[in-house]
Amino acid sequence: MGEKIETSAEAVEADALPRRHEVHCDPETPAPAMDVPKAITRTPAAQKSPAQWAYERIILYLKNFEEQLDNTQEVAMGFTGGDAGVLRIEGMGYFDPDIVTFYGSDGAGGRTQLVQHVSQLNVMLRALPKPAEKTEARRIGFRLAQDIEDNS
Repeated sequence: MGEKIETSAEAVEADALPRRHEVHCDPETPAPAMDVPKAITRTPAAQKSPAQWAYERIILYLKNFEEQLDNTQEVAMGFTGGDAGVLRIEGMGYFDPDIVTFYGSDGAGGRTQLVQHVSQLNVMLRALPKPAEKTEARRIGFRLAQDIEDNS
C-alpha cells in the first residue's frame, strides 16, 4: 500500500526519457547542452538491449565532444590500461544483446577495431589533429546520430 500508481503511458514515458546529470568543479562551467534525438526516446530503454542502449548514449557523447572541436581536430578514443594507444573513431556498431564495437585507425594509420562487452565499457574521448592529407575534419558522431534518425 502507499505506492503511487502510474498510468501505462506515464510509466512508458518516464522509462523512455534519458536522464543525465553532470557536476563540474568550477560552478561557472555549465554542463554542455546535449540534444537527445527523438529517435532515441521513441523506444523505451527497457525494450532496448544493453548494447543498443550503450551505443545510442555513446553517440550522444561523441556528437557533443565533436561540437567542441575545431576544424583541425577529430575525435579518437583512448584505451585504458596497457599501452594500446588511441583509436581514431571512424565507425561504431553494436551486436545484441551486449557487444559494442568501434572501428578506426591507430596513430600509425593501421586499421583497428575494438570489440567490447557493455559491462566492460570504458570510453575516453580525445581530440587528435586531423590527418594532414584530409581537407576537412570528419565527424562520426554527427553521422551516427543521423543514422539513428534515419533508421527509426
